Amino acid sequence: MSLSMYTATVVPYRAMLKNLSAVMAKAEAHCEAKKIDPTVFLTSRLYPDMLPFTAQVQIATDNAKGAAARLAGVEIPKFEDDEKSFPELQARLDKTIAFLDTLTEAQFEGAEDRDIVLQLRDRKQEFKGATYLLQWANPNVYFHITTAYALLRHGGVEIGKKDYLSGGMTQAK
Repeated sequence: MSLSMYTATVVPYRAMLKNLSAVMAKAEAHCEAKKIDPTVFLTSRLYPDMLPFTAQVQIATDNAKGAAARLAGVEIPKFEDDEKSFPELQARLDKTIAFLDTLTEAQFEGAEDRDIVLQLRDRKQEFKGATYLLQWANPNVYFHITTAYALLRHGGVEIGKKDYLSGGMTQAK
């Protein structure tokens, strides 16, 4: 059995974004139970030169929807980066998952050889689809989800590896 580009992209991204949603719900409950202003978490950083929690979630969703759209050959949905609360970030996760749910396996046919061009701030990056997914998109999606998780865990939210994975990796739509 070969692994399709759809299965390597949409299925794990959906699962990880749902897991991030569940972890954020625990963070919000933690704030309520401990009488902590949610802004403490939303603006937290691992180090002063790193982006805050809110940006980590925004970038994780941007990378997930961007990678899936590029590989499927469809337009990338544009989201404004204006979320300032857990409910707003949850809505962003929901919109990203809803977009992923619109994609079909057929749209990913030939994606491993599709030309992917990213215009970065200072350079253009060119890939074939499989290289893009494995060496650029996946590392970026997982980096930002992991960083968001680490910020919450560092802040005292009672979450663990089980919450990060949640068994969702094996669930299809």
